Amino acid sequence: MSYVAAARNLTLHALRVTRREFIRSTPLFVRLQPWVPVSDEAVPDARAWCVVCRWRGDSFKGVEHSESAVCPRCRSIARDRFLHLSLLQQVPYRRELRVLEMSPRLGKGYQRAMRRRVDYIASDYDERWHRGKVKLNLQRLDLPNASVDVLLTAHVLEHVPDTDAALAELFRVLRPGGTLLLQVPLLQTVTAPPVEPEFHEDNSPVFWRFGLDLTQRLRSQGFATTLLVTEELHQRVVTRTAPPLGSVSAEVDTAGLVMDADPADLTVVASNKVARCTGLAPWYLFAAWHCVKP
Repeated sequence: MSYVAAARNLTLHALRVTRREFIRSTPLFVRLQPWVPVSDEAVPDARAWCVVCRWRGDSFKGVEHSESAVCPRCRSIARDRFLHLSLLQQVPYRRELRVLEMSPRLGKGYQRAMRRRVDYIASDYDERWHRGKVKLNLQRLDLPNASVDVLLTAHVLEHVPDTDAALAELFRVLRPGGTLLLQVPLLQTVTAPPVEPEFHEDNSPVFWRFGLDLTQRLRSQGFATTLLVTEELHQRVVTRTAPPLGSVSAEVDTAGLVMDADPADLTVVASNKVARCTGLAPWYLFAAWHCVKP
């Protein structure tokens, strides 16, 4: 079983629900407030705090992993909270923002709450795992030029055969000054197809395992790009401090990421305190590209 498939099994085990129930499980009472950046001073005095729904408590459900550490209220997992934190830190809030989220992992309650917050629409293509209001093909978006302020796409691009076509479409539909927050599993330094056929838990084929070189690829499409990370990952890159062998997942080239990443390409969005409180552990599983259309 691949790293990603095993990670998704962690999530389902923690929630103890079927796949169909999981898709629809986000409670309808979730309330999302206008967002502001999160500082150490703004973090509440709690061992666990969800930046999506603002729940606080003693701990998240499950284990420390990007695909686990489940919020008991909104059922976000750790990577959901990292993407949401990136939105809070990098995009100034305006009620009129046009936000398109592709294949949102959270369900109807979250989507309804987002629509009360901004001009929000959710999309999906194959609808095997996620649900949205519209079906959009990332390689050929049925949207006007310069029609979206914020694009959120998490763990989608690795399932798209033609990366350059998808990035060109994302650039086309963004308004000047618009933001793309792009999240994919970052398991290695150089992008390559899987060595063996790989499928995520919903049987979606994985065409690409992306590496640090995605930064330059995004810039070649015209985006101003930085890689958003936690403070610990950034500190390790700056000091070139790789973790000891055997202390991290064998499928993630943590030593390569730490030794090859350019500190100038990294931006910290989660201090050690914020990361600890919001469940962003282990440190090497959290990264997202922040891309702005000039």
